[in-house]
Amino acid sequence: MDGGGSVYQTVWNALMGRPRGTGIKDYDLVYFDSSDLSWEAEDAVIQRVAAAMPPLPGDVEVRNHARVPLWFEERFGFPCPPVAHPDDVFRQYPLTVQALGVRLGKDGNLSVLCPFGLEDLFAMRVRPNRALPNRASYEEKAKRLVQTWPELIVGPW
Repeated sequence: MDGGGSVYQTVWNALMGRPRGTGIKDYDLVYFDSSDLSWEAEDAVIQRVAAAMPPLPGDVEVRNHARVPLWFEERFGFPCPPVAHPDDVFRQYPLTVQALGVRLGKDGNLSVLCPFGLEDLFAMRVRPNRALPNRASYEEKAKRLVQTWPELIVGPW
């Protein structure tokens, strides 16, 4: 599943008439495999994706979100509880608009995952998701986003 910035920022670029790819620093490909939480298993997926991907104007970050609770606290300073269902990962993202993913199904159809709805996306509004105490991450991301999309409406933490 592609999630986060590359999805919502693509929509913002279309809404504002900006060139495709403006402001997108990376592409997040997320998957959820709780059967093997080793770094070696995740790295094997990262290597397969890297070999299959065409060149993109930014990094492709592949993450097994079942592993996130293993390293999250060391990186961000507070724990991230494990989730029971893969789609619940998006409920932990620091921005509500960031909690947006697109999945290509086996039937070739796209499905959109947006646990907070699409209103913020089309209103170009950034609001915090307080599921985790990630104020610093929210404020850092909001500040960076406004530099590229000054039209954004940014809510306080």
